[in-house]
Amino acid sequence: MGTQGSHEQGRGTGRRALLGAAVLGAGGAVLGLPRAASADARHGGGLKSLPVPTMIGHRGASGYRPEHTFGSYQLALDMGADIVEAGDLVPTKDGHLVCRHEPEIGGTTDVADHPEFAGRRTTKVLDGVPTTGWFTEDFTLAELKTLRAVERIPATRPRNTIYNGRWEIPTFEEVLRWQDEQTRRRGKQVWIYPETKHPTYFRKLGLGVEERLAAILRKHRRDGKNAPVIVQSFEPTSIQRLNKLVDNPLVVLLSAANTRPWDFVETGDPRTVADLVSPKGLKEIASYAQGIGPTLDLVIPKDAGGNLTKPSTLVADAHAAGLILHPYTMRNENTFLPANFIRGTDPTAYGDVFGAFKAYFATGIDGVFTDNADTGLLAREDFLRR
Repeated sequence: MGTQGSHEQGRGTGRRALLGAAVLGAGGAVLGLPRAASADARHGGGLKSLPVPTMIGHRGASGYRPEHTFGSYQLALDMGADIVEAGDLVPTKDGHLVCRHEPEIGGTTDVADHPEFAGRRTTKVLDGVPTTGWFTEDFTLAELKTLRAVERIPATRPRNTIYNGRWEIPTFEEVLRWQDEQTRRRGKQVWIYPETKHPTYFRKLGLGVEERLAAILRKHRRDGKNAPVIVQSFEPTSIQRLNKLVDNPLVVLLSAANTRPWDFVETGDPRTVADLVSPKGLKEIASYAQGIGPTLDLVIPKDAGGNLTKPSTLVADAHAAGLILHPYTMRNENTFLPANFIRGTDPTAYGDVFGAFKAYFATGIDGVFTDNADTGLLAREDFLRR
């Protein structure tokens, strides 16, 4: 990585794209909507080149395909997502980084159908929680490549199960090669948004994620401040470590206000997420990161009935600290929506997701993770047309 001083330069509100930036693609042109300044297809233009609100394909297009597969990633791009979250990075036994939602892969692969791996099933304590299943760190990459991805929430998304077994587990290096190929094919820079998963857990196993990630980014010349790779983590110390290794845009993920990041639990840091989203906490985050990825409930809290209430001051406070906000996760199904946007009684049916998008966009967020990029892009067109 470059020097700490050079990484600090350019931070602040100047790195945020202005609200009202363009919708990309034919839909925006047809509707006469404003367009974002075009970036060089080979080198990108940094965070400020992205449309706002930025549409981030959460684990690809996971509303329609098993998550963290090239089928899911490709569909998100085809739908027009500005960034693809590819992927949640976990290491293999032999040190490769692969894309899975969690190190436990019993729910996202067909490993249970492989009798040769029956003996690998075990119980481990993952961030304080006893977890039973199969773990990536107990498999070599070659072994993982014999598995195939399956739908993680089949009860909610039964239609996605027709794709079970179609795609293998991608490595992060394969994702970077895919990013290059798609950038060439499309004539515009494709962005990705990987996450370091459970880095404290893996560091204790001798499988430090940050150093592996940094080495791969450097190898593929994707480690600069304008590189089209944003790196995120729920552990602030993981982002601090990466800040010393690479110059990429960095984002701290934030869970519920009363929770503590696991690295804080491990080191005895008493602060909660509520402390991190205070003006003081946000200013500290801005010293080593460019953005935050809060849960949507930190942007607009819900009441006891699950209805949206008044927006918090988080958007204004984060922007005042020079941070962008990419909250998570918008999904179309009733089961994931605030109560006042649920329609009907079927939890798997789609609710008033356009109304929910509108409410969150109105707070001034810079982007959002969504399982349904196509829905989000239409919601953005509606919002920018207003």
